[in-house]
Amino acid sequence: MQTRSRILDDISQLMTNAMGVAQGAREEAETAMKSLMDRWLADRDLVTREEFEAVRAMAQKAREENAALEARIAALEAAAARDA
Repeated sequence: MQTRSRILDDISQLMTNAMGVAQGAREEAETAMKSLMDRWLADRDLVTREEFEAVRAMAQKAREENAALEARIAALEAAAARDA
């Protein structure tokens, strides 16, 4: 009976070790794939989401400033037309 228990313990230990090796291999594969994708994207001169959002915010601010300046110019032109 103890022989059977020892065999089951050995099989259990073997399976546990195999799962640990499989987990390590999976993590290595994920790291390698992420590195490969990062290099591929960098070679294509693509921007990150953060860079895109920053530029979009700058463009929105510039549009708002342009609208304010257009309104100011219109008001100055109207005042100049009244004075003339």
